[in-house]
Amino acid sequence: MEASGQLDKKSTYAPGLDEEAELRVVDLLIGGRGMPSRSALTFSRISPLRYTRVTEAAAATTDDAKAAANAAASAFPQWSRTSPVTRRTILEKAARILTERKAEFASVMTLETGATAQWCEFNIEIASKILSEGAAMSTQVSGSIIPTEREGVTSFAIRQPAGVCLAIAPWNAPVLLAVRSFGTALACGNTVVMKASELCPATHRMLGDVLADAGLPPGVLNIISNAPADASAIMETLIAHPAVRRVNFTGSTRVGKIVAQIAARHLKRCLLELGGKAAFLILDDADLDAAVDAAAFGAFFNQGQICMSTERIIVMDAIADRFVERLVARAASLRSGDPLKHAFPLGSLVNAESARRVKSLIDDAQAKGAAVLTGGVARDAFMDATVIDHVTRSMRLYHEESFGPVAAVIRVGSVEEAVTIANDCEYGLSAAVFGRDTRRAMEVAMRIESGICHINSATIADEPQVPFGGVKASGYGKFGGPAALDEFTELRWITTSSGTPTYPI
Repeated sequence: MEASGQLDKKSTYAPGLDEEAELRVVDLLIGGRGMPSRSALTFSRISPLRYTRVTEAAAATTDDAKAAANAAASAFPQWSRTSPVTRRTILEKAARILTERKAEFASVMTLETGATAQWCEFNIEIASKILSEGAAMSTQVSGSIIPTEREGVTSFAIRQPAGVCLAIAPWNAPVLLAVRSFGTALACGNTVVMKASELCPATHRMLGDVLADAGLPPGVLNIISNAPADASAIMETLIAHPAVRRVNFTGSTRVGKIVAQIAARHLKRCLLELGGKAAFLILDDADLDAAVDAAAFGAFFNQGQICMSTERIIVMDAIADRFVERLVARAASLRSGDPLKHAFPLGSLVNAESARRVKSLIDDAQAKGAAVLTGGVARDAFMDATVIDHVTRSMRLYHEESFGPVAAVIRVGSVEEAVTIANDCEYGLSAAVFGRDTRRAMEVAMRIESGICHINSATIADEPQVPFGGVKASGYGKFGGPAALDEFTELRWITTSSGTPTYPI
């Protein structure tokens, strides 16, 4: 970390940076005000594209974290009583502003994460829809009358805002997943502290300006960034804060378990959307061209750094050779490179360390008999689309989430074997089944242990109104639509009595 006394909101150019790389100086957003950390320390984000410093962000202390939670708690009483129409108007305006600032977001997001223009546009598009859906949901927080056996009593079930919500957002879909972490919470009348990712602090902090410019009152959304070494302390401080009533985390299963354990100690409810290793089953009657299109998109979009990415292609022997030949031809055309210099279909992985980890999985599979048919070479943080055939259970790639541009092909002799292998996995987020006989494909889909499954389409799909979440080590709880209302509200029982009740003593 570096000490810095210049944490204003203006961007400056730093010596030694590429001419095209603008250094973003990022502050904390607490109580509606941008401010440095109390320690005046900052941390740097080095771009995986240029290996230059592109962001200098305030490194929050635990006292800053407490101040953010206190600001959210102070703002909660008024915001929770704000009319649904007011909340809807603000979120609708935020959706428009976000879309208008697409180019600025894309520029910052690309430098911080190595994303392509297509992935940036996808993020903005879905995030804007999430805000619009949140706006619509603000008027859907309702209750019901419950039948009661007591004379003169009317019994209600009502939903009320839960309180301060802690949102812990990841780097891989920084706009989409950050907005998802707080959109419904705000719509329901909660206030939020969002802990930004250390890998994209500028991208996340820009969202605070969007909501503020849309008219969100001070303190309703607070955003703090922290140095990587301080992540655990900041996270534990926020979860333990007495004002925090809900926690949502999107990220790795390893960290998700830690979040859940801390939350359990404080009896805080969690929504966890964690790792995935999506199975893509290709039955013997599948449309192979459609399957190749979906598999390539699912395995390689955003360099495979999506929780729903196609990680395991389980294909029946009868059609395996034909499918693999077509997939390899497609993958061989998907090269990675700096998307700011050329329209490469793939950008970089989030850092060179990630590429080395993916390469270790490839090397292990190859050493144990798998065939690397295309790709498989790491160039710093870059890796082209990679297809590996004849993956078996003895290989790390069979079990471990790669989070890289790697399609692992597993050949099977029967539908029963395909389902068994699909479920032979600790994760259970997304899946897909391809087959022309949709009834048969549906029967297979119903047997797959995943929170999401698509028939004859890719494992990657997102819509703001659907219940989004996984099972097993992919987490629990649901983002999106009516299911999210349960996550971000308290369901209460209220009665009114007329007359004079009688009691036994």
